[in-house]
Parts: sequence; C-alpha cells; structure tokens
Amino acid sequence: MSVKNSYRVLLLEAIHPVAQKRLEESGFYVERELKAFKGEELISRAQGFHAVGIRSKTQMKSQILQSLPDLEMIGAFCIGTNQIDLDHANALGVPVFNAPYSNTRSVAELMVCEMIALARQLGDRNMNAHKGVWQKSAVGANEIRGKTLGIVGYGHIGSQLSVLAEAMGLNVIYYDIVKKLPLGNATPESTLEDLLQKSDFVSFHVPETPLTKNMMGQKEIALMKKGAYLMNASRGTVVDISALATALETEHLAGAAVDVFPKEPASNEDLFTSELQNMRNVILTPHIGGSTEEAQEAIGYEVAESIIRYFKSGATSGAVNFPAVDVAMPLEGVPRIVNLHKNVPGVLGAINSIVSQCGGNIQAQHLSTDPHIGYLIMDMGSGDAEEATKKISELPTSLKTRLL
Repeated sequence: MSVKNSYRVLLLEAIHPVAQKRLEESGFYVERELKAFKGEELISRAQGFHAVGIRSKTQMKSQILQSLPDLEMIGAFCIGTNQIDLDHANALGVPVFNAPYSNTRSVAELMVCEMIALARQLGDRNMNAHKGVWQKSAVGANEIRGKTLGIVGYGHIGSQLSVLAEAMGLNVIYYDIVKKLPLGNATPESTLEDLLQKSDFVSFHVPETPLTKNMMGQKEIALMKKGAYLMNASRGTVVDISALATALETEHLAGAAVDVFPKEPASNEDLFTSELQNMRNVILTPHIGGSTEEAQEAIGYEVAESIIRYFKSGATSGAVNFPAVDVAMPLEGVPRIVNLHKNVPGVLGAINSIVSQCGGNIQAQHLSTDPHIGYLIMDMGSGDAEEATKKISELPTSLKTRLL
C-alpha cells in the first residue's frame, strides 16, 4: 500500500506547524487544530484518522481509544504520557510515541532562571517596582554560587540541569531510584531524606507514578533546610501544595517556584486558582517548562519522524507501550509484512510456514515481544507477498497485519 494519500493524521493542541509540514512532505494527509477536544467531541473529531497527535490536555482514555477503530498510533508531542491509557492502547495494538529529549534544555534553563530569581527575590521586587515601591535592599538576597542544588530525578532534564548549575558554581547532588552515571562533579545521594537535608535548592524532575505522588508532603518538606527553596517542574501531583503553602507561611522555606499543579485549567480561557497565589517570593508559571519556540519545534519534528517511520517502515523504537523494533526503510522492490499478534507459542512457525507456501524467501525478520503481544517485521525477497499477508492476517493469533 502506498503511503501517499493513504494515512490521515490529526494534530491537536496547536502542535508546532513543523510537524504538519514534515508529515505532508512525506505524503500524509494532515489536519491541525489549535485546541484540545474532550469526550464525544474528541471521538467525533478524530474519527477516520490513523494517527492522532496530542499534547498534555487531550485525554486518550479507554473509552476514547475503543471508539476509534481506524486509530493505528498516537503521537504525544510532549514528555508525559499519563493522559493516555497505555495498557489499553497496547491491547488494541496502538503504539504511543513521545518526545523525551526535545524540551530538555528549555526546562533546565527555566530552573536556572528560577534559582536566581528566588535567591534575589526578583518576583516580589519586580511587582513592587511596578506598583511604585522602591525596595532597594540586600536583605534576603543571595548569590547562588557556592550553594547546593539537590536534583530529584536524574534523567534527561535533571542531568542537563546538573551541568548548567555546576557551570554557575553550584554544588550538585542528586537522588534517583535508578543508578545513574553522574555528570561533572555531581554526587548521588542514597536517600531522598539525605538530599533534602543538605540542599539549599531542591528541584524535581520525576515522572508521575504511584511512588512520586505526594512524595513531598509535610514530613518531607520539614526535612529541608530552613530558608531553602523548592522548585517543581515535573508533575503536579509530586508536591502537596497545602503542605508547601504552610512551609512558606511559617517561613520554614524562603520561597518556591511551581510550574505544574494538581489541577490545571483546561485552556487559557479558564481561571487558575492556587493556595500559593499572592504568597511572598513564590513564582507561579502556567506549565511552561518546555514552552519555548525551540523546544516545540524540536518536539514537532521528533514525533513527526516517529509517525513517518512507523507507517513507512514499521519501526516502533521509542514507543512507550509497545515492543521495540528498530529497522531501516524497506528496500525498493522488497515487500515488507508487519504483523501484530498474541504472544503465544508457535506464531513464528505458523507465519514462516505461510511464507513458504506462498513461494516466499525471507530476506530479513525482526521480532520483539512483551508479556501480551508480539510485533514482527518481515521482508520477503520473493513470493506472493499479498497472498502471504492475507493468510497471515487470517491466523487466529493475528491482531493486525499490513503490507508496506
């Protein structure tokens, strides 16, 4: 089947135009929307599309997934994928691709900016100057050089922040549940408690999991140094906002910067409220850690490439919920069969038998499995590929089969 004019892609939530441009250059039909859709409206809008691109506000839960029979893959143009029912997508044979690298620098730069802003009370002094109040004083204002930054979650963003912070003269320590190679002079801590007690600034860069939900509550915040600063640009459920507000009111903490919240407005038109509003030396930003032109363009290109590679070659490397197979584009004149099947014994033998019956010669074969499904990519050097594809699709173990 030709790619040109065959696959339909819907991009939601004002995904960067570079994604549409790149997809259309590769022969895909693309429609782009500037907003998110919910429930029945989302089902209606996405009907008939083979791929849907979303950001953080579009909820692709089981009911939605079940109602989109043509959906073959989802592109999450962001890092997080908790807005998607990954297990249900897996069961339906729908791989989900995200962009784990492209906004790393933008988030790390914002954290450096916020450390300086908190240490110098720039938010408060800026607002006072706008109101005509001349607050010229060194009291409570400090350099960040020589201070200790504690990074919780030493992944792509945490490690990038580590490099930037060390270049600015901070001592860097970090905590991660997975052993990570330290960059520069960063030092791992064996427990979160040790990190909290040693840090002047604590910055969170962890995913949303049962382990990270409310990982910073009243008890944990109390372990932080008096006069320290807390920064969260990871997930809104990581920090107990009420406990943070209390620590700020009692001046146990000298300030905080929060970019993510347990409940966020669905759109820019909706009202935002938080217990942290109007508090001293608190920087509140509307989930903009990765919201730079550079990051959004890079994300648009990265996920668009994943969409193209999946439909044109069958490659699933980078999918967060699917067996990973990394393959090059098929050679000219060499048919490629892509098969998704139940992960049970005997599947590969049955498929190879069909290929043999169709006079086929297997030129290359790639298989990857998870506990539930197997994903096979096979290049046929000769034989009747269309007949083989038809018979493979009729196997009781087959879930999806296509011929490239």
